[in-house]
Amino acid sequence: MKKTTLFLLTIIFLSACENMLDEVPKSFVSKTNYYQNESDAEGAIAGAYSGLQTDFFGITYYLMVELHGDFLNGRGSQAPITIWNQVLDQTNIGRCASNWSTLYSAINRANAVLDNVPQIEDINPDTQSKIIAEAHFLRALCYFELVRGWGPVPIKLTETIDLNTVEAPRASESDVYDLIIADCTTAESGLGEVGAQTGRASKWAAKMLLSHVYLTIGEWEKAASKANEVINSGPFALVTVDEPNDFYKIFATETSSEDIFSNHHSDTRSSSIPTYLHRANNPPWNYSTSGYFGWVPDTTTWIGKAWDDNDFRKSFNLYTEYQNDEGEWISLPSTAPVLFKKFITNTDGLRVFTVPIYRFTEAFLFYAEASCMAEGSPSDLALERLNMIKRRAYGYDPTSPSPVDYQSGMSQIEFRDAVIQERAYEFMIERRRWFDVKRIGKVQEIYAKAGRNVLNERLLWPIPENEINNNPAINQADQNPGY
Repeated sequence: MKKTTLFLLTIIFLSACENMLDEVPKSFVSKTNYYQNESDAEGAIAGAYSGLQTDFFGITYYLMVELHGDFLNGRGSQAPITIWNQVLDQTNIGRCASNWSTLYSAINRANAVLDNVPQIEDINPDTQSKIIAEAHFLRALCYFELVRGWGPVPIKLTETIDLNTVEAPRASESDVYDLIIADCTTAESGLGEVGAQTGRASKWAAKMLLSHVYLTIGEWEKAASKANEVINSGPFALVTVDEPNDFYKIFATETSSEDIFSNHHSDTRSSSIPTYLHRANNPPWNYSTSGYFGWVPDTTTWIGKAWDDNDFRKSFNLYTEYQNDEGEWISLPSTAPVLFKKFITNTDGLRVFTVPIYRFTEAFLFYAEASCMAEGSPSDLALERLNMIKRRAYGYDPTSPSPVDYQSGMSQIEFRDAVIQERAYEFMIERRRWFDVKRIGKVQEIYAKAGRNVLNERLLWPIPENEINNNPAINQADQNPGY
């Protein structure tokens, strides 16, 4: 008997026994007596948001995506993720399985909201509509991660509560994207402005996700249009940067003018990312109070000599020395002479509060790439928006021409390559590089420049064995190649 069947039958048996009791405690919470009022609906959507965890679906998912970049190496059990001429080892296949479960658990929570909140009568209609829209947004976000990581995946549109809802075949990528777009469109129309809780989705977050999805599937005009709406109509602005550490106005703050949608942290809800980037206890400049530098920069790639030292993002993202107790600057040891710096535990008394999911900067780069691809060459506006991001990175006024500007005359391919490179600089350790290179179809070409020969089998992650064993609609023949 399959594990899931045995588990669910056990639950059903226990439920039947429970019905034999003479009295059911009034405090007992079940599906039938939970969804009664607005407070219950708010609790349900809070549970759905908790699926994002503290680091965008959890540190295991974050590390799996980030370590698929071409500019860093993993250490310890994470090293095989960055060895591209072989398939993943069992430890990291297990991590993929954990990430699959995390995403489907989050989907199930969103589905629970969509199944039950519409039936609540004791609730403000506007609040009810917003919560339903949020659930659509979260479900779309989960499926976007799944389809990019695993390709065709099962579509589940209702809460899994019994044996009748376990079975689901792998749906085609086009069907999954159709669902994502439908969910996003519903979310966009039902969500409002950015509220006091910036960790909750707004219509602007839905527009950013839609732009990202359209960019991924080659719907260029739609991608450009949604990004343009965020740029021209949204309540956002680029943060001013006069020195490298000014970028902490984006990351080491509760919110910023660039914050469209993000994970937020505090002293009691901390991010795990610094632990993976830093060595432990480098006082008094505490990059992290604990750490084992599991993600190490590869400076033989484009983040080394090829990266202009005058670009503030370089010294903001990378460091080679720290201060000791006497205030002296000490070089990092030769075993790891360069480490990542963007996400830190503390700098000048500022805590890390924000791990972005979507920030305003990205709307400019979405627009630049999408409009160029739609029109066949970069327009003046596309070039200007690309240059705005580069100017800011060098400390120039984003709205005025500068010595570092990209010049007109680039071909469509040259311009797109420039956008992809700016995205690499701008969104380092923000889960973008792997999916960017993959969606433009240049994994082999770009990774070869970093000395990495990539097996085609590594382009998709393995379907978990538990899914194959427990889902009657999937068998070993459905497994992705190489696993």
